[in-house]
Amino acid sequence: MTETRCQIEKVTVLINPMAGHGHAPEAGRKGVAQLRSRGIAVTEIIGTDADDAKKLAKRAIAEGTDALVVVGGDGAISIGLQAAALTDTPIGLIPAGTGNDHAREFGIPTGNPEAAADVIADGIVQQSDLAKITLGDGSIVWSGTIIASGFDSIVTERANQMSWPKGPMRYNLAMVAELAKLRPLKYRIELDDEVVTVDATLVAVGNGRSYGGGMLITPGASKSDGLLDVTVVTHTSRLRLMRLFPKVYKGTHIDLDAVQTYRSKKLRLESDGIIAYADGDRVGPLPVTIEAVPAALRILTAVPV
Repeated sequence: MTETRCQIEKVTVLINPMAGHGHAPEAGRKGVAQLRSRGIAVTEIIGTDADDAKKLAKRAIAEGTDALVVVGGDGAISIGLQAAALTDTPIGLIPAGTGNDHAREFGIPTGNPEAAADVIADGIVQQSDLAKITLGDGSIVWSGTIIASGFDSIVTERANQMSWPKGPMRYNLAMVAELAKLRPLKYRIELDDEVVTVDATLVAVGNGRSYGGGMLITPGASKSDGLLDVTVVTHTSRLRLMRLFPKVYKGTHIDLDAVQTYRSKKLRLESDGIIAYADGDRVGPLPVTIEAVPAALRILTAVPV
């Protein structure tokens, strides 16, 4: 990646108050205080919902700010990506979510808002690829980490519809329920140089390496090679699937016979009735077209020049 240094004198801070089970406002307070102690002028914005937050972020960029700083998890950062993609305004991260996969990719401290704020104040900017997702209706969503589809997105869909229990247990129960209904999903994947048709359990497309708080579903992905990594878990038994998931945290699942990997600049993903998620947020139904866009994002990072 290409790194440069820029002068950070004024920033706009977008806070997701619900991130990290409600801990984001405290992380934001500490991060903002540290930025101000470094002599940086701070304007804070909080949207009434995701669409409002995106509009406020886009307005801040249009009116001129040295950086758009996002306090929250990967979902909040996704809002920032939609506003900052293909602009000259860098994004800064103060991680305050449960996954923080974007922060991990760039060596940004988690659990330490002051240290994350120092990264922003230091002004080291990297260019990073983004994944551009085009839905069937022509709308576009930008993704920084993983586009998930199949079993993992089905589980998330079920969990989002459950009002009880709260927290991680809701996802555990949703997973148990969907394991009982496990079935092959018929995919058609159009890559740069081949078409793959496969009965799969899930298909993940990675601009980054991990989702879900460090699950290395596409462990070889790079944010600077202009390519997307694709991991296909072919249809398998419930027992083998349960044995596979712990290996994802080390990225060793790609060595299993049930897993196929590909690399492509652009691809089209088709499977009836499947919803795509990107950076942990719902995107929409397949089919979708996904393309790696080189250097689409500028991000304040801990990597030295």
